[in-house]
Amino acid sequence: MRSIELFAGAGGLGLGISQAGFHPSMVLEWDPYCCDTIRENQRRDIAPVKSWPLRQADVRRATFSHLEGEIDLVSGGPPCQPFSLGGKHKAQADKRDMFPEAVRAVREAKPKAFMFENVKGLTRASFTSYFEYIKLQLVYPECVAKKDETWTEHLGRLERHHTSGTDKGLSYNVVARVLNAANYGIPQKRERVFIVGFRNDLGLEWRFPEGTHSWNALAWDQVKGTYWDRHKVPKKERLISERALKVVERLDHASHEKAWRTVRDAINDLPDPEKLKRENKILNHRFQPGARSYPGHTGSPMDEPAKTLKAGVHGVPGGENMLRRADGSVRYFTVRESARLQCFPDDYLFHGSWTETMRQLGNAVPVNLAAALARDVREHLKSLELETRVA
Repeated sequence: MRSIELFAGAGGLGLGISQAGFHPSMVLEWDPYCCDTIRENQRRDIAPVKSWPLRQADVRRATFSHLEGEIDLVSGGPPCQPFSLGGKHKAQADKRDMFPEAVRAVREAKPKAFMFENVKGLTRASFTSYFEYIKLQLVYPECVAKKDETWTEHLGRLERHHTSGTDKGLSYNVVARVLNAANYGIPQKRERVFIVGFRNDLGLEWRFPEGTHSWNALAWDQVKGTYWDRHKVPKKERLISERALKVVERLDHASHEKAWRTVRDAINDLPDPEKLKRENKILNHRFQPGARSYPGHTGSPMDEPAKTLKAGVHGVPGGENMLRRADGSVRYFTVRESARLQCFPDDYLFHGSWTETMRQLGNAVPVNLAAALARDVREHLKSLELETRVA
């Protein structure tokens, strides 16, 4: 199945979608550092990026109509700064809002499906109308804003169009949901909104796949000792939270779900970067000095999923991307550890300084979460192909 990847960044969403069985006909990214990361891995013959048709270009100058009829999925993470809690909160007034370009790509390529990701902040109350505007544009991508029409005027016209029930043009059935990556086996509490649509003429029914992992299951494993035994943690070092104890008090059996994956699950086999020589052979695994804890920024404990990795508007926030040890001391996650938390493969090399690579990782979609959603989308599209062949 063929795809278009917009706003590819360092490749997290695209990697997951490729792992799910989609092959990109176009991969677009304008940021030179992100493109350098992808090119570096192409030079190193890393699959699947080695075969990606990467274009370093502004999406606003790209066209997609030549791919009409060939594309099964359009995907991407439009720049999230306009909606991020850590950003300037300008939404539609922010020139970095690229959702109009995502809609245009859908309008021109007419894919069978699309999948877009953005920060949870897009769903907060102050952006309610604009979030609805985004979704309605994706439902009716051919209902384009008129010259000099404001976005609120266009929203009103889309609402009238939607309620008229007379549309016969290109349209999509669209659903959106905030997902916590930890519930899908990602070792990070990362909440993001996903918007998925299927072309209306396909007649497909779809829902977001349910999570496979849970906090309850992790609490059970920690209180009962199986988690600690697996990691060979001495009993005197087993720190069980009051929260976990209270959860298990309410349970009479183990959860049918898998346990949330923790920072320890993700990075325990990596050596302590502070004890490594500078020339260590582990890619991107170098100690970064200067970490400090302050109120509200205390780092991620070893035995829970990490807090959300951040990119930051003005660089990496000092206390966000840190490991908090059992004794209360902190250090920054290395780039490799952060890549593990985002489920990038160990042979994937990030290009640039620590600050720059952490920005790439903070903006990325966890690879395994992207793969889980894209795999489910692909299975539904494949089922349609099977039905067509049988008929």
